[in-house]
Amino acid sequence: MSNRKRKPIREVSAGGIVFRRFPEGFRFLLVKDPYKNWGFPKGHLEEEETPAEAALRETREEAGLEDIEMAGPIRIIDWHFRFRGKAIHKFCHFFLMESKSGDPKPQLEEGITDYTWLALEQALEKLSYDNARGALRRAGEMTRTLVAVGPGRPRPNGSNAAETPADAPPAPSAPTLP
Repeated sequence: MSNRKRKPIREVSAGGIVFRRFPEGFRFLLVKDPYKNWGFPKGHLEEEETPAEAALRETREEAGLEDIEMAGPIRIIDWHFRFRGKAIHKFCHFFLMESKSGDPKPQLEEGITDYTWLALEQALEKLSYDNARGALRRAGEMTRTLVAVGPGRPRPNGSNAAETPADAPPAPSAPTLP
């Protein structure tokens, strides 16, 4: 028998950290998984799917939300665990997504039994997985940035174009090279 450690099996999955704008501020969606833990919708990549495609599909399936838009990649987290006697090294690509409408419908056949919308600090406390907290913190930073650099404030004439206000000082011109 060899003393060498076997290389762990590599698994790749993807998921969504979904936010919604409520009158009182941003809320993040947590789902209760088959192990009764609170986390995010996620699952394995199928066939030739990209991580972004899998994240969108899994989020729609597990959360039962159709009206979600991809905002961008958050980060990849990884962890090691044993399953049925095999060592697994799992990588999960998380993407920020915005849900503008609809009530989640947990995917009961996959063991998703409940959901909740929580403010960032409450969601950080309720999350069951420590390695997901960093991704949620980053998602919180990204949502604040999206608002700051989003379509801009409504113009006095009612248009919502992200244009420079007429009373703003002119932007500095780029230096010209000789």
